[in-house]
Amino acid sequence: MRPSRASDSSYEFLRAIWKLDHDLQRVSRRMEATLGLTGPQRLCLLQIGRRPYVTPSELASVLHLDRGTITGILARLERSRLVSRDRNPDDARSFHFTLTSKGRAINLRRGSTIESAVRRALGRVSTRDVVVARRLLAKVSDELHATVNAKARPRVRVPKSDVHR
Repeated sequence: MRPSRASDSSYEFLRAIWKLDHDLQRVSRRMEATLGLTGPQRLCLLQIGRRPYVTPSELASVLHLDRGTITGILARLERSRLVSRDRNPDDARSFHFTLTSKGRAINLRRGSTIESAVRRALGRVSTRDVVVARRLLAKVSDELHATVNAKARPRVRVPKSDVHR
């Protein structure tokens, strides 16, 4: 029996997503070797450049990363002297981050980065295609999120006597 057209589409779409993820990881490793930053570190640096005085919680939310992941990334960026951490004047329990002069200089480098590759790709398609692609990716993300957050269904145990050999 042949798989349905819908399952073929979802399989091919998943293959494309996994290829994209693999390519993002490869470019991230190359960026780390050439620029000293991974893809997620680069995104954090770019976001801090766009929005100085951002808190770790705000970064985690905007970049869709776990708070623990953000904490590790920020620690590495701080050790590399790319960002500085200051007490948040609105909440003494938290910190906010800004770029250092070294961080601003790194942010200006655009060649061989993930975002430069994405910018080139987006420049080759229509604005409408970009909007549709973002909408589709958001829908897939929503469904994955719903799957993870769905109540676990109880497993049905099949008695050994009922198992056909």
